[in-house]
Amino acid sequence: MSTQMFKSIYRAGSMSALLAASLMVSGTAKAETESSVIRTMSADPIARPMTTAQNNVTSVSQLSDVRPTDWAFTALQSLVERYGCIAGYPDRTYRGQRAMTRFEFAAGLNACLDKINEIISAGLADKVSTEDLAALQRLQEEFAAELATLRGRVDALEARTTRLEAQQFSTTTKLNASVIFAVSGASDDRTSFAPNATNTGIAGNTTGDRTNITFSNRTRLNFDTSFTGRDRLRARLEAANVPNNTAALGIGNSGRLSFEADTGNSFTLGRLFYQFPIGNAVTVYIAPLGNTDDVLSRINAVESEEQATVSRFARYNPILRLSQVQPFAVFGARIQLSPQGRLELVYGSGDAAQPGVDSPTGGGLFGDAHVLAAQLVWEPSRNFTLGISYANAYNPRNSLGTGFTQENIRTSNGVAVADVRSNTVAGNLVWGITPNIDLSVWGAFIFAEAGNLNASTTFTSWMAALSFKDLFSRSDLAGIIFGQPLYRSSVSGNATSAGESTPYHLEFFYNYRLSRNISITPAVFFVFNPNSLSVNGTATVGVLRTTFTF
Repeated sequence: MSTQMFKSIYRAGSMSALLAASLMVSGTAKAETESSVIRTMSADPIARPMTTAQNNVTSVSQLSDVRPTDWAFTALQSLVERYGCIAGYPDRTYRGQRAMTRFEFAAGLNACLDKINEIISAGLADKVSTEDLAALQRLQEEFAAELATLRGRVDALEARTTRLEAQQFSTTTKLNASVIFAVSGASDDRTSFAPNATNTGIAGNTTGDRTNITFSNRTRLNFDTSFTGRDRLRARLEAANVPNNTAALGIGNSGRLSFEADTGNSFTLGRLFYQFPIGNAVTVYIAPLGNTDDVLSRINAVESEEQATVSRFARYNPILRLSQVQPFAVFGARIQLSPQGRLELVYGSGDAAQPGVDSPTGGGLFGDAHVLAAQLVWEPSRNFTLGISYANAYNPRNSLGTGFTQENIRTSNGVAVADVRSNTVAGNLVWGITPNIDLSVWGAFIFAEAGNLNASTTFTSWMAALSFKDLFSRSDLAGIIFGQPLYRSSVSGNATSAGESTPYHLEFFYNYRLSRNISITPAVFFVFNPNSLSVNGTATVGVLRTTFTF
C-alpha cells in the first residue's frame, strides 16, 4: 500500500491511522529483534551481549524519526496516549515513510483490534470513541480476508511452536558444526641422513626421499547453550582421523596440519567450557576441557583451520600453545579497559583432574604442565589490531609443550633435562591495508631453562602473511605466508645448538566458496631446513581440503 492510499484512509477517521503504529507491535519489529538474538548467540569466541526486545512506547516523542510537523503526528499521539498500541523498531525508530502491503496493514489492524478488545473487556469501553469504533468496523470489513488469513497463520504458528517446544532437543541450545574432508601428501626430500639420530628423530632409517599421501576427515559438533542471553555453555563432540602424516618423514612436526586431530573416528568430548559476564566490562571463562586460545585473542587474519591456513605453524603464535598437555583445564577473563583496549588473562593446567601424588610428572591444577599468560589488545580502528603478550610456563618434561619441532633443550654433556621453565614475550599485529588486503605479523621470544642443571636456550619464531579477500570471486580468500618455525637462536651453560640451521616456512592457499556452506581449499607449503638441519633438504606438503559448515 502506498503512502498516498494511507493518507486517504487516515482522512476517513483518526483510528484508521493505526496501521502505522500497530504494525510495529506485530511481526516486523519482533522478527528483526529475534534474528539479532540468534545471530548474537552463535557468535564466537567470547559471547557478546544480546539485543532484547523493546517494549511498546509510552510517548510518541520516544520515536526518534517522528516530528510534530508530520502529517500523521496527531493520530499517532492519540494512539499512544489512548490505546497504547505502538511499538518502535529496536533502535526506537518508526520508519513511517516506507511503503506497505495489505497484509502488513492487516497485521497492524489486528494488533490494535486486540488492544481495543482488551480495553472493552476491562470495562473501559467508554474510553473508546464512537468514531474510532466506526472506523474500526469499516476497516474490519475492508480487510476481512486478510485478517482471516493472518489469524489462520497465527493459529498454525502457535500449534507448531507448541509441538517444537515439546519435541525439540532444547529451547536454549544451538548446534553449529563443521566437517572437513582432506587429501594431503608430504615429501621429505631426504637424500641423506644426519648421523645423529637424536637430531633427526629418525633412527636406523637409510632410505632416500619418501612421499606419504592420506585421505582423512574431521567432524565437529558444537552445542552452544545460553541461559541469560549473555552467557554460553559449549560442549564439543569431535571425531577425526587426521594424523601427523609427516611424523615418520624427515620433517617431523614441521609438516603438521592446522586441522590435525585423531580420535580413531570415535566421538570424544573435545571442548567443554562456560563463559559469563560480570557487569559490562568483564567476561569470565571456566573450562574443564579447553585451550588458552579461547581466551587470548588469536590476532591473525589467516588463522582459520577450516577456511584459511592448512599448516599448524602458520595458525598460532607459539605463546598460545605453551604447555598444551591434554586434557587441559583453563581459567580466564577478558577485561574491557576502554572501547579500544582490553586485558586478557588465562591460566591453563594439564592433567588437572589427575591427583598425581605418586606420579613423577605431577598432576592436579598446579603439579603438571601449566601456563599463566596475559595479553593486552589495542584496537584503535576497525582495520588495525595489536596484541602484546607474556607467558610463564612449566613442563615436567624436556619440552616447551607446543607440539612443534625442536622445542627441547639439547645438552652438550649428555645429561638429560628433567623439566623446563620458560618465559615468553610475544606480539601480534593485523593491519587492514585495504578493505580486501590484510597484513598479519607475529613474533615470539621464548627464554627456557632446565630445572635440574645449568642449561638455557632462547627460542625465536616469527611469521608474516598477506591475505586477499574476494580475489577472484566473492567471499574467497587467498594467502601467502612466510616465517620461521621454532629455532634455537642462542644457548648458554650446558645447552647446545651445534650443527643447526635456521628453518623457514613458505605457504600458499586459496579458499574458494562453492556455496554458503561449502568451500574448497587447495594449498601447498614448503619447509626449508626442517628440524633445523640443512641435510634434510626442502620438504613439501600439499593439501586439498573441503569444508562443510552448518
